[in-house]
Amino acid sequence: MPTRMNVKPIPGLDDEINDLRLRTAEIINEDVLPVEAKLWAVRDDGSRPGREQIEEAKALRSDIQDKVKRRGLWAPHLPTAFGGMDIGFLRQAYMNEILAYSPGAAALFGVVAPNSGNQKILLKYGTPEQHEKWLIPLTEGRMQSGFSMTEPDQPGSDPRSLQTTARLEGDEWVINGHKWFTSNGFAADFLIVMCRTADESDPEAAGSRMTQIIVPTDAPGLEVVRGVPVWGRSSSHCEIRYNNVRVPKSNQLGGTGTGHAAAQDRLGAGRIYHCMNSIGAMWRAFDLMVERLTTRAVHGGELLEDKQFMQGFIADSYIDIQAARLMTIECANKMEAGGNVRADISAIKVFVPAAFHRVVDRAIQVWGAAGVSGDLPLAGMYTTARTLRLADGPDEVHRILIAKTVLRAYHAGQGWDFGN
Repeated sequence: MPTRMNVKPIPGLDDEINDLRLRTAEIINEDVLPVEAKLWAVRDDGSRPGREQIEEAKALRSDIQDKVKRRGLWAPHLPTAFGGMDIGFLRQAYMNEILAYSPGAAALFGVVAPNSGNQKILLKYGTPEQHEKWLIPLTEGRMQSGFSMTEPDQPGSDPRSLQTTARLEGDEWVINGHKWFTSNGFAADFLIVMCRTADESDPEAAGSRMTQIIVPTDAPGLEVVRGVPVWGRSSSHCEIRYNNVRVPKSNQLGGTGTGHAAAQDRLGAGRIYHCMNSIGAMWRAFDLMVERLTTRAVHGGELLEDKQFMQGFIADSYIDIQAARLMTIECANKMEAGGNVRADISAIKVFVPAAFHRVVDRAIQVWGAAGVSGDLPLAGMYTTARTLRLADGPDEVHRILIAKTVLRAYHAGQGWDFGN
């Protein structure tokens, strides 16, 4: 059920950001929402789409992607040299809240996880040769990629515990380990794999350093075990075993031991983008909820909007969205200015998914049975919101980090300045 996104210029905001938001919203409203189900070949009865539907969906997506490129809105996260917009971190954060209004729409603008995150890592840590071999084909859509870090037998919240190893033998890394939730595992042509590395020529690298290594998925010894079911449905988050997988030393990204820093580069900005995505989705859920409240007659003709319980839903969701949005924008502004945002990132990582969950839950309640059906995007939003409380670090770890950061300031005799 399409709902137009009401986007207007924000007073006091940079003109370029306002223009970016408006142009993005125009494509979402005019080209994406009217054909939203057809774009992803979704069938009303929940059955698998036929070949004709799949081909129609591909053609629709291609047409919109061509229009996005003509309008200069393609790949906001990439430099112009790689076909992107090169708009910087803050502008992309504002753009993300518009893209996320329609589930999956970011892919129509060239922002597809995990490719987008991998592209950023390849840009920063990759060599010119790696750019030529992996990054350019990835940005042009001739390759797909995955990110392989999480392990089933180790806590994902502590990357120091990862046990997958890469041992240097001559000019090759020999990789052994067991990963799961490797994103895009089925379609990927190559994976960026987080490994515990030991370089015998470097005595200081005693096996405790983490390094990211590019591994082609057709490398001997790489076994895609399965797609791990998520929320009872099949997924492309794969379980993978690495059994003496050999790749050239030149596939290493950055210096030995830079893997943890690279992961933090990816996750820090990624958490803000996730939050802005959540805000766009909340915005859609809010619009859907209000639409239902203002049109659904109950109990002899009275509209739901006249019920005080429902008015409370409107107020509470408005508060959740405004608080989440302003917290995230403040964090993005600080990050753009080069400030210390560790506590801020952890704060939005905890608050925004919880607010997202509440907003979608209220919308589902208002829509009743339709809210949990496949006719609306709410059910998918609900599971996404719950998943985000685990993704990029569980809430509990981020709460601990906030507390330690605050206590460190107090122990230094400074107190805490909420204005900075």
